Amino acid sequence: MRGTAPAAAAGPDAPPQLTSEYLERKVREALDEDLGLERRDVTTDAVVPAGLQARAVLRSGAAGVIAGLGAAAEVFRQVDDRISLRAEVADGTRVGPGGTIACVSGPLAGLLRAERTALNLLQQLSGVATLTRRHVEAAGPAVAVMDTRKTAPGLRPLQRHAVLAGGGVSHRYDLASAVLVKDNHVAAAGGTAAAIARARASGLPVEVEVETLAELETALAAGAEVVLLDNMSPGDVAEAVRIASGRTVLEVSGGVDLDNIGAYAATGVDRISVGALTHSAPALDVSMEVTATWQQ
Repeated sequence: MRGTAPAAAAGPDAPPQLTSEYLERKVREALDEDLGLERRDVTTDAVVPAGLQARAVLRSGAAGVIAGLGAAAEVFRQVDDRISLRAEVADGTRVGPGGTIACVSGPLAGLLRAERTALNLLQQLSGVATLTRRHVEAAGPAVAVMDTRKTAPGLRPLQRHAVLAGGGVSHRYDLASAVLVKDNHVAAAGGTAAAIARARASGLPVEVEVETLAELETALAAGAEVVLLDNMSPGDVAEAVRIASGRTVLEVSGGVDLDNIGAYAATGVDRISVGALTHSAPALDVSMEVTATWQQ
């Protein structure tokens, strides 16, 4: 019998940190980076006739899971609020090569100014969602696949949303939201039991990282609500599950990849955290193709 894991968000819904204010600010920063503070595209300004309107299609160049449509829409809105975006799929949807993701229409100059920033966000977030879905499917339905704090600075809410779109689960959002006693904390406190005892002062459930089965026994005796099994082999994890016998939530972390996540999941652990979901996801190829133009 497994332990009872603390509640965690799952599915394609946006995490609470992904507010409209955050999204507006992040898109503004991204556009400042690409267009400069004067918001100029000197090539488009010189080449594209004034008043030229266009329709364009956002397409996936490879199979994957889409995430980031809201961010892309906000890019187009900030560049020119006359641009409309119609999503053809929802975040969390699997698409094939050449699949249509969204259609945009409006002033061509605005579409071109927004193109790179919108695609950058859509590609990166869809890459996270795609890699997450692959891990979730390889692990099977009996275990939660979780992200970590190994996110691109400033993009955590968006990357966490992409993980949820891929079917993963969010771990603690930041250092203030949950207790996780790691090896350096244990060393500073003088041992696992002492670190857990001190962590109780937070008033929050205590998760502690262990590297050996002996440390697991100590954590169980100290009443840790969650134990993170760090860099253990699937065989040792299976033994940890037997030892814990449902007395705590068991989490695997470290050294997990697509080749071995199934073996870890088969041990009976409650959850598996994978930093690669956010720090090493390859971008999903997405392009914008102009399909029609007309003069207004």
